[in-house]
Amino acid sequence: MNIIITGASSGIGKALKEHYEKLGHTVFDISKTGEGYECDVADRVALEKVIADMMTKVDHIDILINCAGFGVSGAIELVPIENVKSIFDVNVIGAVNMLQLILPYMKKGGKVINISSVLALFPTPYRGYYCASKSALSAINDALYMELKASGIQVSALCPSDIKTNFSKNRVKSFETNERYGDAIALSTKHIDDKEEKRMPIDHAVKILVKWIDKKHLKPQYIMTFKFKVLYALKNIFPKSVYLKICNKMFNKKVA
Repeated sequence: MNIIITGASSGIGKALKEHYEKLGHTVFDISKTGEGYECDVADRVALEKVIADMMTKVDHIDILINCAGFGVSGAIELVPIENVKSIFDVNVIGAVNMLQLILPYMKKGGKVINISSVLALFPTPYRGYYCASKSALSAINDALYMELKASGIQVSALCPSDIKTNFSKNRVKSFETNERYGDAIALSTKHIDDKEEKRMPIDHAVKILVKWIDKKHLKPQYIMTFKFKVLYALKNIFPKSVYLKICNKMFNKKVA
């Protein structure tokens, strides 16, 4: 198969790239750094040139895996606007760029895999912009799932949970605060980062992701780990005020 993976220079993307290369597939990596095409997926002009060159080597794409992305943490009120624009440029616009440029080279039997997040399914304090970017990606995924259903191209959003990668380390962290938040931003971020060693090993996570990707018939969405499946179920049962109270208790160290 011919496979494109964005953000394959590290983390989940790199592990998926290595897995499919070992199986003998042709895997193209598009990332800011790495062994493949060096390109920012948010840069439409540069990306068009990359895709044009790529399609001189193959005549179609079997699987597109949108994996490029990063995180931002901080209070909604205080995160610098340039950081907000940047996360939506990469996590949302970058994925849209890939969809629009690659779908013309995909035919019946093709697959579009959008690496979303469990945080697309419910909000957490001080990571609102990341949650919003992944929620946007999941919404696009669901609409595309319906639009391409008749064409035989399958679409799925994979929602990983906490995985042991450099994602947390590379997250853009804004600790700016005021009297309203006090030390809650720093404490809540530390609470998340301190769980790094308890996160799922990446090799185990990739086995789960690959199992989903390789399915003959894809569901529109897959959620990783029982805990987050339960939280997602609760979201659809409890009133929103109750559900948000639960999330706030879990993730906001100011109220914990």
